[in-house]
Amino acid sequence: QVQLVESGGGLVQAGASLRHSCAASGRTFSRYAMGWFRQAPGKEREFVAAISRGGVTTIYADSVKGRFTISRDNTKNTVYLHMNSLKSEDTAVYYCAADLNTNSGLSEREDVYDYWGQGTQVTVSS
Repeated sequence: QVQLVESGGGLVQAGASLRHSCAASGRTFSRYAMGWFRQAPGKEREFVAAISRGGVTTIYADSVKGRFTISRDNTKNTVYLHMNSLKSEDTAVYYCAADLNTNSGLSEREDVYDYWGQGTQVTVSS
């Protein structure tokens, strides 16, 4: 079992920055990849970013590339999503997720991830 607890959401103006955190517990954090997803009102959940176990490899959705950065601190069992130049279309509930499959590469697919955080709301006003 892995427990994921998120923090850092909120209401910001367009152009602002925000940092999401996701603290993990229950298994050795450095042994699984992590991802961030988001779900906007009336839309399906979509991939945002993912990071490998050691933090060396990252992938991003085109919509956030160059603005968002995913990182992790394995000494703190925490993954971060740094969001810069926020836009109104970034408004969504953001979820972190853990992929415990050590044999696969990073994935954008929801069904690959085994555990999910509770989600935190980010609202960007224009």
